Amino acid sequence: MPVETRFYDLLGVSGEASQDDIKSAYRKMARKYHPDRNPNAGDKFKEISTAYEILSDPEKKKIYDKYGEEGIKNGGGPRGAEDLFSSLFGMGGRSSGPRKGEDLVFPLKVTLEDLYNGKTSKVALKKKVLCEDCKGKGTSKPNALKNCTVCEGRGIKVTFRLGPGMVQQIQSRCPECGGKGEMINEKDRCKKCRGNKVVEDRKILEIFVDKGMKHKQKIVFTGEGDQEPDVLPGDVVIILNQKEHSVFKRDDDCNLFMEKELTLYEALCGFSFTIKHLDGRTLVVRSNPGDVIKPGDVKEILGEGMPIHKRPFDKGVLIIKFSVKFPDAIEPSHIPLLGQVLPKGGEQMEVARDENTEEVFLQDFDPEKTAEARRQRREVYDDDEGGGHGGGVSCAQQ
Repeated sequence: MPVETRFYDLLGVSGEASQDDIKSAYRKMARKYHPDRNPNAGDKFKEISTAYEILSDPEKKKIYDKYGEEGIKNGGGPRGAEDLFSSLFGMGGRSSGPRKGEDLVFPLKVTLEDLYNGKTSKVALKKKVLCEDCKGKGTSKPNALKNCTVCEGRGIKVTFRLGPGMVQQIQSRCPECGGKGEMINEKDRCKKCRGNKVVEDRKILEIFVDKGMKHKQKIVFTGEGDQEPDVLPGDVVIILNQKEHSVFKRDDDCNLFMEKELTLYEALCGFSFTIKHLDGRTLVVRSNPGDVIKPGDVKEILGEGMPIHKRPFDKGVLIIKFSVKFPDAIEPSHIPLLGQVLPKGGEQMEVARDENTEEVFLQDFDPEKTAEARRQRREVYDDDEGGGHGGGVSCAQQ
């Protein structure tokens, strides 16, 4: 027989009750005294939940039966009533181990030159660290730190709504302790942190942007986030934000793109031009004798793209897309000379003229004039169809 029976009495079972009997009794009592159904029975609900916590655990039940509630207190207190209710009705409970704090995320502006050559930057950030005076306890006085009586030290307030065949759990920050789970009297609070357990600190991070890194790539400083008592610090995450370059664009890999306009003479007869590269070098680009560049042609230069991340001596290609600027007009006297060197197209045709033959001339396309002409034609058409009044049916006059 157990030395104490108060927990058995709370559930309405005997000291010899089986685990199934204890579980069944708690289900019945929990529904009867849950605060959502019985707002004045909050204390009763906590008591029966504590009783179930002890009696449903074989090891704790053995300690209670032998030493009573004092033995339970010496061996570690029970969980909160909400945890019991959650585990009993299949709603999960607390996760094991300390939780991890939120990450601190910061953007870092970089140029394409920075990503090509590599760069070291220093960033100052403000973060929370545990107060050294109170060692993150909020007070240096013994026994001044008390569990919040409302949330029982959890920092959250849990309410339940019972429905047919279901239990809805609602969690919110405890209004009494502000989610801290603990209470400290004003006179006992640490002078430095005012009982908040943490203070603000300024941290300098040295950021190494490696050659070949990409836009939106992350650099992670593990454990450098805000500190909180009993919480693993989150990370500081730096996200590279590349500015747009005036000449080069980069693909998702390690290649660079640029565009180059040539004159018609350069496209036909050869060219040379220079490129100021991202590392300060000047590249001299020449065409091969006799090569002709057509509009839209794409050429590449091996080894002049972006460095490959973590393999900086390997590089992608530099891709150049060419456009050709044609002259607006040609002096008529030059046409015979051009005809001697350029491949000939179709010969000019002599066409016999009759009443079905009409000669037309090209002019520059003007989209605004075309749209205006279309609008005028539409208006004329509407007028011809009756002034644009649509196809309504008029009533006959008697």
